Amino acid sequence: MRTSVLSLFVACGVIVNVSGQNVELCQGAYFTEEQGKEFLKKHAVTTKLEWETRGQKIRQQIREGMDLKTLPAKPTSKPIIHSKREMDGYSIENVAFESMPGIYVTGNLYKPLKKQKSYAGILCPHGHGENPHGRFREQTQKRCATLARMGAIVFVWDMVGQGDSRQCEHKMAKALKLQTINSIRSLDFLLSIPGVDPERVAVTGESGGGTQTFLLAALDNRVKVSVPVVMVSAHFFGGCVCESGLPIHKKGDFQTNNVEIAALAAPRPMIMISDGDDWTKNTVSVEYPFMQSVYQLYGKKNLVESVHLANEKHDYGPSKRKAMYAFMAKYVGLDLKAVTDSQGNIDETPAKVLEQKELEVFNASHPRPANAVMGDEAVMTLL
Repeated sequence: MRTSVLSLFVACGVIVNVSGQNVELCQGAYFTEEQGKEFLKKHAVTTKLEWETRGQKIRQQIREGMDLKTLPAKPTSKPIIHSKREMDGYSIENVAFESMPGIYVTGNLYKPLKKQKSYAGILCPHGHGENPHGRFREQTQKRCATLARMGAIVFVWDMVGQGDSRQCEHKMAKALKLQTINSIRSLDFLLSIPGVDPERVAVTGESGGGTQTFLLAALDNRVKVSVPVVMVSAHFFGGCVCESGLPIHKKGDFQTNNVEIAALAAPRPMIMISDGDDWTKNTVSVEYPFMQSVYQLYGKKNLVESVHLANEKHDYGPSKRKAMYAFMAKYVGLDLKAVTDSQGNIDETPAKVLEQKELEVFNASHPRPANAVMGDEAVMTLL
């Protein structure tokens, strides 16, 4: 197994040592908490030019580390959209489209039933975990449905190897690259929908979906608002190959971390939502002050916010969603009153949680297209 992993890393152009370990991968708790804090102090900048110069290097490292200096050709095939269901104030459709020839992004499109002149567009990458899984989780369905009831067109898609995205395994060596391509193509898809306002585009996800949130905001300026949840940490670099399995943080003497990557969203509005039971427990004293200092360079310190829930755990639970809804209403023009009861509380009860079989894209009636590339080895040849 070690030889197999080593050969995959060499194929990616990644430096490895004699034991087969990649010396340029920053995975999991790569720093101690104190090292993470000191790293941000060391890399504090005092001018906008200084930050933007460093930002260029960070973006370059992300792209080079992923081997994603240019995007693969965009397929011209039409999206597959079926099984529309009208719910209480919103609709859901099952969607698939090609991000690369033979690679299908699969997910659900939520739309408000109330007609509007234009719509905010929101991407909702999901995190890891069961309940039951991925985009089928209760917290994910409620988030998407409630945002649609507030007036947004919302797209949630499967991370690699999850849900309907079974063309390769989630632990595939280049999962991070493929997920990033899929995120960019998901943004393309969202912006192709008639009525979506390109000036009101946002992305929000938790955990691994939080990683996708700040990576997409860093790499694509079409994202106007970002809400990374329980993920922005000075010392933790992501525990899955889909987050830190490629050397996006380090090359030789150059080093960055996820706080700096998330800060590339500046000066676009961002709220950091954190909790006291995971690697975001120090947000108030470590990560948020650094983020404020970057936004201040643009004279936009007011556009970055933090909600820290010290007594909560690692999820995208009701209070985290409540903070996100208010922020989205403020910055992409959604109707918060549409989901607020007479006591001023967020009411998510109209957001019905459907069974996985109702949300699946591929089934007996809608089989996976014949050109779909199957298996890790075959997918890897495309990347």
